[in-house]
Amino acid sequence: MGKTRSYKAQKVVDLMKAKTKSRQIMLSLESCVKCGQCIDQCHYVLANPDDPTFAPPYKADKLRKFFKAHEDWTGKVIPWWVGARSIYTDEELEELKDVVFGKCTGCRRCSLVCPMGVDMATFNGMARNLLYSVGIMPEGVWAVAKDQWEIGNQMGVLKEDYLDTLEWMEEELQSKHNDPSIKIPIDKKGADIMYTINPREAKYDPRSIADAAEIFHFAGADWCMPSEGWDMTNFGLFVGDPSLGAAASSRLYTAAQELGVNKVVISECGHGYRSTKCEGPNWAKMDLDFPMESSVITMLDYIKQGKIKVDKSKNSEKVTYHDSCNFARSCGMTEEPREVLSLVCSDIQEMYPNRQWNYCCTGGGGAMSMSEYAPMRLKSAKIKAEQLRATGAKIVVTSCHNCVDGLTDLIKHYNLDMKVTQLVNLVANALVVPASKMPKVMKEVSMPLAGKKILVIDDEPDVRIFLTKIFKENGCEVFEAPDANQGMRIIRDKNPDLVSLDMILPHKTGEKLYWELRKDEKYKKLPVVIVSGYTKIDDPKIDFDAFLEDKGIPAPQGFVEKPIHPDVLIETISGVLLEKV
Repeated sequence: MGKTRSYKAQKVVDLMKAKTKSRQIMLSLESCVKCGQCIDQCHYVLANPDDPTFAPPYKADKLRKFFKAHEDWTGKVIPWWVGARSIYTDEELEELKDVVFGKCTGCRRCSLVCPMGVDMATFNGMARNLLYSVGIMPEGVWAVAKDQWEIGNQMGVLKEDYLDTLEWMEEELQSKHNDPSIKIPIDKKGADIMYTINPREAKYDPRSIADAAEIFHFAGADWCMPSEGWDMTNFGLFVGDPSLGAAASSRLYTAAQELGVNKVVISECGHGYRSTKCEGPNWAKMDLDFPMESSVITMLDYIKQGKIKVDKSKNSEKVTYHDSCNFARSCGMTEEPREVLSLVCSDIQEMYPNRQWNYCCTGGGGAMSMSEYAPMRLKSAKIKAEQLRATGAKIVVTSCHNCVDGLTDLIKHYNLDMKVTQLVNLVANALVVPASKMPKVMKEVSMPLAGKKILVIDDEPDVRIFLTKIFKENGCEVFEAPDANQGMRIIRDKNPDLVSLDMILPHKTGEKLYWELRKDEKYKKLPVVIVSGYTKIDDPKIDFDAFLEDKGIPAPQGFVEKPIHPDVLIETISGVLLEKV
């Protein structure tokens, strides 16, 4: 009598046949000869040399044994010889989840050396989709995919927040150059260019939107941004789901067609470029009548054609370039970023290996959304950290937002004296503005927070990056903590002037930390501003008088709701600290 399968295991078995019809997947499942050439190409293996479960052949066999048990004739005739083994329980599916989501970023470095052409990333993506289909996936992956399905972008940015951000950046540029003619056009019919972005830019890094707008303006470009279909990222690539891939891609393509633009320019993002330009038309089954290009190409053309002038001496610190896996290995974009870099920076140091042989930032394949695998990811980031340290550079440049977050995380974890930026930021910084367009009146810069020490406690890396950048721009010394326990240690060690505190934190909530601070004689007067999306379901506004009333302690000094508007944040923080004085 055969074993009984769980409902989810049976569904995965049923779905397997349809998923293995692809010739590429079939060849990758059938062709591995266990030669081992791929093993020392994987950053997980190099960082965990004593653990064989990180080796690409081992990871591949977790799926290959399952495939042979159901779809390959050898598994039916001589199962003991080929190691054929089916899956029966949800626990076995969870083990497979740890392999395909937790131990592989789909970087494809192992595939470069495979003599049989096995594409680990492709059938790893297929395995992810089988698990995704039965609801077995990291919680963060589920949340991001849900937002992309329901809201239209992977970070759940609402349309009004997106448009407010564009308006805010437009005003910033007009103020910077004292020029009201600088615009970020929205839904301009018949524009030459439609510019699409990563939602991270709208939510956490709006300065990159302003930098791109500044470049377009001084290049005299006829451009616009769409109010819908602006997200060029695609989580369908990370969960191996063509239906999600098609939905996300078709939104962007439809926006371009309805606006009647001549070209789509894709901001710097490795997987966004790959999914929008290379994979998306196949997923969406659409014949497109407009070309698509990376903004790296656009900026390079503007400089070479003399549409913008740059001065590389403005970027004088030593920089190194990190090749995004999707940009370099999957799409062959290796020389163009370096050409731009050579035109806008004066001191460049290559890291080794580089180009298609570069190591993953460890944030690829959606890994930044999988918090449960963060310790494993950061341990494996040792290889990338060693690469970066060896360059002696102060700045690592990348053309990918996933890489910005992955590199920022590992730089902090390994205490590297570096910061991360993108080409658009360097090009904008190197711009030589014609004298006739220089601001006539320079606004006096007020920095009421100069010299203040602020601790940012938030479990989201993007939020910490965003807040840190804003506070540093206002002259603050900033400390960061991803949870309440580390935050408390920093409070004791650094004695900050103010704490920016998120409510929803791992291990211990922000509310609990706040309660502890207010009960501690030494810290009960330490100013705390809640910076959080935390609200009650039936009352979207927190009543500070009632907040923590049951604990008998006073309300926080301030509250800033996410998504965060920098002006509101600085106004709130300044008010608290000035009142303290």
